[in-house]
Amino acid sequence: MVNSLRHRRLRALRQGFTLLEILVVLAIIGLLVGLAVKNVDRIFGDSQASVAKIFVNDSIKTSLVRYRIDMGDFPSTAEGLEALVTPPAARADRWRGPYIDAPGGRIPLDPWGEPYVYRYPGVHNRGGYDIFSKGPDRIEGTPDDIGNW
Repeated sequence: MVNSLRHRRLRALRQGFTLLEILVVLAIIGLLVGLAVKNVDRIFGDSQASVAKIFVNDSIKTSLVRYRIDMGDFPSTAEGLEALVTPPAARADRWRGPYIDAPGGRIPLDPWGEPYVYRYPGVHNRGGYDIFSKGPDRIEGTPDDIGNW
């Protein structure tokens, strides 16, 4: 009886983790969390640029093509992207919009809180339109601009 009781106690002690093992695991978890926190800006910065790129190359394209089919041409630079959510005064009879699902009737802002820049006719896309985000620096004409060219 005494022998089996001792045997159970030894087995119970062997099944648990030692303090050293727990500390090693906590240290590894701490290192991983530190690396993740250190790189979180790079991870989210890349995704913001991807969102802007998808908007200027894909999302807005369908809306502008539908507008062109109904109205005969893309909105002018003066009309801007607002022509996709509110009918232009001169051609309101042909307008079949809104052409973009904009919450509150407003064109979405880029990931950095700035409006997208729209030009027709385009400077980079002659015969077409230019649409771009000024990028993280919020300054037009810098290398971080994200456009449809």
